[in-house]
Amino acid sequence: MTRSHDIVVEDQFGIQAAAYVASSVHAAGEDLDALEAVAERERPDRAADLGSGGGHVAYRLAGHARSVTAIDLSSAMMSAVRDAARQRGLSNIETCVAPAEALPFEDATFDLLGCRFSAHHWRDFDAGLREARRVLKPGATAIFIDVVSPGFALFDTHLQAVELLRDPSHVRNYAEGEWTAALARAGFRVRSTQKRRLRMDYQSWVDRMRTPAPHRDAIRSLQQCASAETATYFGIEPDGSFSLDTLQIGATACRARV
Repeated sequence: MTRSHDIVVEDQFGIQAAAYVASSVHAAGEDLDALEAVAERERPDRAADLGSGGGHVAYRLAGHARSVTAIDLSSAMMSAVRDAARQRGLSNIETCVAPAEALPFEDATFDLLGCRFSAHHWRDFDAGLREARRVLKPGATAIFIDVVSPGFALFDTHLQAVELLRDPSHVRNYAEGEWTAALARAGFRVRSTQKRRLRMDYQSWVDRMRTPAPHRDAIRSLQQCASAETATYFGIEPDGSFSLDTLQIGATACRARV
């Protein structure tokens, strides 16, 4: 049976919604602290968490914004976020089920937008960024955080291969240069960037996506056959755990659409 990409994403994440709410990799980190610091400084009226997943950006924004809209393609994810927000006593979070490429909001709706570990699942990267710009007020801040490609073909091929084997909804981890060029095309001005390393515990990484056994075997085979340079770059450990690059981008919605 042939499925659209949106259905692949929903099938992958819907059943695992609670796991993403509870995931320690997604629930904490210096990047979340940095994003919350921006929200605390700017005190937005309406903030958006684009590609919300388990809602961890929304929870951080909620203490500093009048209202927060968590947006995700997965209805199950949004149900889990509503439950978690209620349990946390966060009454100013609302949810919206929508793809990043077609947001059901008027132009210039939001004062701040956060987007974390989502864009590598988007069917159309440029369209998602254009929509992010459209729903932001001119001069507003957007913070994008995602896993990024090392930008070197040898390492990039390995990363994309293991990502797709682990999760068929994976589209691409873009390189920093691809991000900055796409943001400029969408009407953003990049103000700041910061790279970090993130260690992925192999067992929880594949368990969270319910990766089938044959795909797990293929990932381990690729890791074990990797060149010395690749193994060193990703810090591949005996049990399959490894480290990758993440990028945080602070950008401003340009006042004149480009």
